Amino acid sequence: MFLITILLIFVTWVYCKLSCGICKNSRHLVGKTIIVTGGNAGIGYETAKDLAGRGARVILACRNEARGVTARDRIVAATANPDVHYRHLDLASLHSVRHFADAIIKTEKRLDVLINNAGCYAAYFQYTEDGLLLQMQNNYFGPFLLTNLLLPLLKSSAPSRIINVSSLAHVGGVIDFDNLNGEKETKNTYNELKVYCISKLCNILTTVELERRLKGTGVTVNCLHPGIVATGFGSDNWLASSFLFYLKAFWKSPWEGAQTTIHLAVTPELATTSGRYFEDCAEVLPSKQAQDVNLARRLWEESEILVQFKASAA
Repeated sequence: MFLITILLIFVTWVYCKLSCGICKNSRHLVGKTIIVTGGNAGIGYETAKDLAGRGARVILACRNEARGVTARDRIVAATANPDVHYRHLDLASLHSVRHFADAIIKTEKRLDVLINNAGCYAAYFQYTEDGLLLQMQNNYFGPFLLTNLLLPLLKSSAPSRIINVSSLAHVGGVIDFDNLNGEKETKNTYNELKVYCISKLCNILTTVELERRLKGTGVTVNCLHPGIVATGFGSDNWLASSFLFYLKAFWKSPWEGAQTTIHLAVTPELATTSGRYFEDCAEVLPSKQAQDVNLARRLWEESEILVQFKASAA
């Protein structure tokens, strides 16, 4: 029985590794400028390192300066590409988002790829200085505003790409516009997993609506599920640090988790593909709710109100 158990575990591990999608495109990116939010660790770091290795100008948009600078130096050393830079960005502050976007527009001549990778799994009930639920702002409202502010530069650099890192967890999300910002929540009722699922559903719905708004501009937008990846993400949650710890042997490495993001950033065949959801470097269908164009349009409108930004009419 023991040997059978070991064999099943081994077969499962082999299956997980063999079914993991790997970006096979070797396209160089010399002359391209790419922003990777949360590029100092985990999936974001591996994404940034790969793109820098292809010759791109890579901007690591990170909250922690020490970690951002360290990541920059490591990437430069690993790729021999000196055109890697750290810029401060705290998605939990809309002021920081606006300051970052303003600086990028003033200093960068072009922006070829925006990768909204950063996010959090907040196990505690907290609102930001902007009055937004912390986990929702980090995972959704902050990236929503950032993308809108950078759209003029993306459009002038077309063909260009926007990539939103979502999650399979979106299937558990339910949009309640009377509770989008946790209006009905209290410290006792707050459920971090529920909010995380909602934020990831919002990432996909925004991709759907933004694709409609970007038609004819030369800017594409796609989203993805990176897989279950062995990083420090969510490590402050008791479930992630206890029971799930024993399953990490079957999880993707950060390098494996970055492959679909890289695939969307570099593959020439995807130059005109937009509004789609990917997993393991292949297009798949998200949940039925995530495909609801009317829901996506209303979410966009509600989000504009909450971040106090009015996008140009589409």
